[in-house]
Amino acid sequence: MMDTAAYASILEAATAAVKESGSIIQDSWYKPRKVTLKGRIDLVTETDVAVEEDLKRRLHAILPEATFLAEESAGNAALSDLAWIIDPVDGTTNFAHQIPFVASSVGLWHKGRMVAGIVNAPILNECFTAARGHGSAVNGRPMQVTATDNLEHALVSTGFPYSICENVEEILHWLSKTLVTTRGVRRCGAAALDFAFVAAGRYDAFYEIGLRPWDTSAGWLLVEEAGGRVTQLDTNLPFELYSRGVLATNGSLHDTMFTLLKKD
Repeated sequence: MMDTAAYASILEAATAAVKESGSIIQDSWYKPRKVTLKGRIDLVTETDVAVEEDLKRRLHAILPEATFLAEESAGNAALSDLAWIIDPVDGTTNFAHQIPFVASSVGLWHKGRMVAGIVNAPILNECFTAARGHGSAVNGRPMQVTATDNLEHALVSTGFPYSICENVEEILHWLSKTLVTTRGVRRCGAAALDFAFVAAGRYDAFYEIGLRPWDTSAGWLLVEEAGGRVTQLDTNLPFELYSRGVLATNGSLHDTMFTLLKKD
């Protein structure tokens, strides 16, 4: 039977595995990229595939009974009671353009909730980790969300979905509200890092639509274990892996941020 002690032990082993797989990204960083289009602006590279296969091999050795929900090879897999949720290279467009906001995101799902999460940014040399009941850390140092409770003092991050053409008016509406109300808006192009930066107290809030479970699984736990709050963007109800949108904040300004973004 798995408990919080087991989650911490699994996290330790999985973190080592994810870091080892991160060397593939580092080794590929200065090499030519072979880029394939999955959609108009949705890219995949040979590195995405190589990292995912390496991660699956290493994680299977840790928990042979776990299944995989993985972006490149098992994106449509059913979510079992015990599953690794993997984005091998979050920020593939950044990777293709040699922008260092690139991360591997690995989350462990157990009986209806996230219990471990790892966001490893090998080019930035930062690894963000969380186990349920044990808090969040970056490179082994505990991290905590900010105490900011005033939107005028808040730094907010967002992202733009692959469905930008269909949702551009809605996205610009949210962006215009946020730009004139907060200290500033950032867009790094890797949702896993946006979550991680909220957990680390670098951002005060993050919102986006159109994300998939492998984009949100690890980061969701990072924020909650760092003392923050994560809900559905459209309703402010508890977040779910297949929610249309997400709002992740330090908690202190969560409801204010939700009200700001709420449709008129």
